[in-house]
Amino acid sequence: MAIMLELVLSLSILMSMICSSTAESCKGYAFSSNKIFRACNDLPYLNSYLHWNYDSSSNKLHIAYRHTGITSSRWVSWAINPTSTGMAGSQALVAFQQTDGTMRAYTSPISSYQTSLQEGKLSFDVSDLSATLANNEIIIFATIGLSNTSTTFNQVWQDGAVSGNATQVHATSGANVQSMGTLNLLSGESSSTGGNDRIRKRNIHGVLNVVSWGILMPIGALIARYLKVFKSADPAWFYLHVSCQSIAYIVGVAGWGTGLELGSESASIQYDAHRTIGIILFCLGTLQVFALLLRPKPDHKYRFYWNIYHHLVGYSVIILSIINIFKGFNILNPDKKWKNAYIGVIAALALNAVWFEGYTWYLVVKRRRSEIAGKMPRGMNGSNGVNGFGGRQHQGV
Repeated sequence: MAIMLELVLSLSILMSMICSSTAESCKGYAFSSNKIFRACNDLPYLNSYLHWNYDSSSNKLHIAYRHTGITSSRWVSWAINPTSTGMAGSQALVAFQQTDGTMRAYTSPISSYQTSLQEGKLSFDVSDLSATLANNEIIIFATIGLSNTSTTFNQVWQDGAVSGNATQVHATSGANVQSMGTLNLLSGESSSTGGNDRIRKRNIHGVLNVVSWGILMPIGALIARYLKVFKSADPAWFYLHVSCQSIAYIVGVAGWGTGLELGSESASIQYDAHRTIGIILFCLGTLQVFALLLRPKPDHKYRFYWNIYHHLVGYSVIILSIINIFKGFNILNPDKKWKNAYIGVIAALALNAVWFEGYTWYLVVKRRRSEIAGKMPRGMNGSNGVNGFGGRQHQGV
């Protein structure tokens, strides 16, 4: 019963995903240069804000891109993508502080994901480009000549490390892969549909695998190891074990499939260790399913070897699953509360395992002592007129 309650608690914690919103707002921000922008938008990721003035008669866009919580060893970028919603094809404005303390602001057309942000001419005109760094905030100012009359465009913003005066590749997890969307210059409405769709798939992938490989599989193993000790639980423990592991495998395969889909959509971003362990888990889990179909009867001469194989593969799956889940946390980079929640679930399962291990050993030892006592000759305790040495007791006169 404790194991089932643990399962319900685990599922209720991990099936909810909450997206945190930015605490600050761009409204009311006063630029030190006394520049005034009539419109602004709080970008949903990377502590970023976009301020702008749009002149429809000249099709000119005056922008100020703010990136807060940044240090002098980081670069920031804001870009328009005229062709798609992602990073490739973006026309970027880049800024960072050089080693001599001066700010460098330049344009960089991005043609691939593994870009080093080389300077180059954009597909539209850019003038009055400059940048400032103060109070851990980089601001990029620019005037952009839009090449068409559309007031809605795709935008991408980003940050990364600087080594010397060279920009490094940005992180490929968490907010850094979500910072994209669309912006309507007239209404001021923005959305991050493309990024949200990808992160939603990543969240689904993570939740499915945490619940299946990371929770249901260990619970199924606990059921098989400890409930079968109780005679009243036979054969219910076996059907519970099979049901739990079968559900875990089905859900896990669904999570594995979403991982393959995510990998095919981001061919330039590879997580080799996470991917390799995931493939191994799928193979081992599939072997366990087929092993169930080939399970020998308890008195079969090969049953001993089957048990060794079944236990070895099963425990390997659980250990690899937990390792890969923590690798997934590092890739997805969610709020710490989700990682801490899973650590709490695993700790609770481990404590239950320790308690059940001690209690079941107590029951087994007690049961064996009772069986040994029941097999002893009745005369050993002096009953039925026979003393402990095999002689008959003398009768009183």
